[in-house]
Amino acid sequence: MIQIISYDISDDKLRNKFSKILSRNGAVRLQYSVYEINSSNRVYDNLIVKIDSFSKQISGGDSILIFNVNKSEIKKYGNAIHRDRDIFYF
Repeated sequence: MIQIISYDISDDKLRNKFSKILSRNGAVRLQYSVYEINSSNRVYDNLIVKIDSFSKQISGGDSILIFNVNKSEIKKYGNAIHRDRDIFYF
């Protein structure tokens, strides 16, 4: 299972905390705020629980996007949930 996680978090402390959450859970940094995780469903589910909990700390302008490459699904947190258009990727 492959996911791409992208985030835009304005607070330096929270952004670093989120980066550490991803790194400690098997994610590999592709760009400054873009990570890839190639894991089992169990590892992914555990990470989603941590992201759900973390997302309560971010402000209204911040966002986290999770692209599930295998299922063509996107999870949105923060400001990203208010976007009018769907995001398509290939």
